Amino acid sequence: MTGRIDARLTELNISLPAASAPAANYVPVVIAGNLAFVSGQVPVLQGEFKYLGKVGVELNVEQGQQAARLCALNVIAQLKLALGGDLDRVRRCVKVGGFVNCESGFGEQPKVINGASDLFVQVFGDAGRHARFAVGTNALPFNVAVEVDAVFEVA
Repeated sequence: MTGRIDARLTELNISLPAASAPAANYVPVVIAGNLAFVSGQVPVLQGEFKYLGKVGVELNVEQGQQAARLCALNVIAQLKLALGGDLDRVRRCVKVGGFVNCESGFGEQPKVINGASDLFVQVFGDAGRHARFAVGTNALPFNVAVEVDAVFEVA
């Protein structure tokens, strides 16, 4: 039986990537009570880092948005694994954090992280609306353009 969120993913023609193993000494998801804290996810697909470099220098805003979207897909993949495959347990996306690899004068971080926020709303509907931060940084692991973490309320 396919769940409501899995059906929505199919309707949107979205295939979740395989959940990646952690790159250091941490776990991908911690569930504490009814909250699931998803560790920062980078734009990796099939073991390959995508969207390398600084947004506003090597990458434009639209490419940054695509990187953020891929990060969000990886967030959902990690969440699905942690929830035993049942994304219908998600009650709402509570908070999203977005980091954008950029130069000090770049100010389009909110537009970039919309790539993740928009995906969460597409997939989870109104339950995908969340509080958020979007900040710039001078470097991210593996020289990726974006990193996204999230907190979800789960059943």
